Amino acid sequence: MRIFFQCALITVLWATTACAGSAICINCKPAKTIKHKKIIPEIITGADQTALYINYLKGKNIGMVINQTSVIGKNLTPSVDSLLRAGIAIKKIFGPEHGFRGNASNGASVNDDIDAKTKLPVISLYGNKHYKPTPEDLKAIDLMIFDVQDVGVRFYTYISTLHYVMEACAENNIELMILDRPNPNGYLIDGPILDTAAISRSFIAMHPIPISHGMTIAEYAQMINGEGWLKNGVKCKLKIIKVAHYKHSLIYKLPVNPSPNLNTHQSISLYPSICLFEGTVMSLGRGTFFPFLEVGHPALKGKYAFSFTPLSIPGMSEDPPQKDKLCYGVDLKDYSIDRIRSKRHIDLSVLIELYKAFPDKAHFFNAYFTKLAGTPELRKQIEAGKSEAQIYQSWVPGLNKFKATRGKYLLYE
Repeated sequence: MRIFFQCALITVLWATTACAGSAICINCKPAKTIKHKKIIPEIITGADQTALYINYLKGKNIGMVINQTSVIGKNLTPSVDSLLRAGIAIKKIFGPEHGFRGNASNGASVNDDIDAKTKLPVISLYGNKHYKPTPEDLKAIDLMIFDVQDVGVRFYTYISTLHYVMEACAENNIELMILDRPNPNGYLIDGPILDTAAISRSFIAMHPIPISHGMTIAEYAQMINGEGWLKNGVKCKLKIIKVAHYKHSLIYKLPVNPSPNLNTHQSISLYPSICLFEGTVMSLGRGTFFPFLEVGHPALKGKYAFSFTPLSIPGMSEDPPQKDKLCYGVDLKDYSIDRIRSKRHIDLSVLIELYKAFPDKAHFFNAYFTKLAGTPELRKQIEAGKSEAQIYQSWVPGLNKFKATRGKYLLYE
């Protein structure tokens, strides 16, 4: 795992005597100022801490909700392979959107299968509306494991899969173990709260939370339980293996792409802001090798010099918006993520700019935008010419309420 941070001065042990930052150290040469870099322990995912849970799995029939991000160790060994070698009785694999191997295009229905490597049955939880494990799927399973890397955004479907897995486990009296992983957008809590009165619940709009919720999967699971969001108010029995040495403010770069179109740290960081373009006529780079880092449309020719052409790319985007058309717009590959981190806000500037530049404003947005935004108000605000600051201010009451609720379920600083 790679962790990136800025060094700072702190008090550290020097021999047997404390050396306080830039103070004179009595064990060092006289009159020499000593500066020590801050030592931050390596983040260790829940899955990597096998000693904390391997004995708990022995003697049980295990089901695993996993995908290509479910890896262990510096060699990024699939956790299912590691546990099988340790003699754990894995009986079934359950795959979320993009499939167990993570190679299905966005939105593509995934069928049940037999994994060629492990010979285990793979139950798709993103095929033919089969979002929730059935009692038959869970037959003879003693314990379920959820080990999927999330990116901390309301409309990213892994938290919806978590909801339905928790619900199925609760209804069938099966414990769910969560091998927690860091949220790469864990510092960001922003966006309009999903308006459950105006937006019908769907797989990208499950819970009354903001676009970027700032929680890990395990923290979010505790919120699902605690807020009574499961059907009939059932509670899922959880066993959580926490991430070691993690806090929400740390920058964390994922070792494995969480889905085919989130293929860089830059795109993962911009995803809470740029995915709103999915609800417009614009191309956001699907059909290129830089999705979420290129935004444009053929109608913007003459207004922007940057251009790109979306193509069909198997396993990424086989029928992307504006396919085979030369699009003009903005290039975000060199966008400074520090802008978002310093403001602690989703960046609406690109969305507002391209709306203003688009010649046919009546057809800029589509119905999907309201579902992504979680409220009809954001579209109205942009169409009315509201500034970023005015829009952010309108989110404050809902965000303050959410943050108070979120605080009850946090596992990390």
